[in-house]
Amino acid sequence: MAEKKESLLGGFKAFLMRGNVIDLAVAVVIGAAFTNIVNSVVKGIINPIVGAFGTKDLESYASCLKAPCRVVDGEMQGIQLQWGLVLSAVLSFLITAAVVYFLMVLPMAKILAKRAAHEKAKEGVAETMEISELEVLKEIRDHLVAQRGPYTTNNTPGSGVVDGTGTHSTS
Repeated sequence: MAEKKESLLGGFKAFLMRGNVIDLAVAVVIGAAFTNIVNSVVKGIINPIVGAFGTKDLESYASCLKAPCRVVDGEMQGIQLQWGLVLSAVLSFLITAAVVYFLMVLPMAKILAKRAAHEKAKEGVAETMEISELEVLKEIRDHLVAQRGPYTTNNTPGSGVVDGTGTHSTS
């Protein structure tokens, strides 16, 4: 039983020490801080601007579904739909998505595309070099064959060489 506990704890420690877990934790912390910034921008700038076209802050907009919609003794009477809160949350989401896309996703996609094009170009150059080397080797072979003269083969080891005319020579 002790071995099982050690292996469970060892596995858990290995899981925690993996790089992607640390990266995920950092991303969550940065994301939480970023969410506060976006919410502050929406509540401090966007909502008042939208409210300037109406009569109040965006989050205060509501409609009464079932009358009367008023607060009596700290309790809401009737059914109120607070669509301003929903609209504010949607604006927060859209701003967050736009910032993430334009400042993180789009630049990273461009970097990855450049890297892929560079790798493809390197592969093309390597392939061209291999083809060029092969062509040079073929030319060298053809030149050596042309220098030797007619085609010769070795019939049996130590028996001499038979040239293209069929005569036997011992050189």
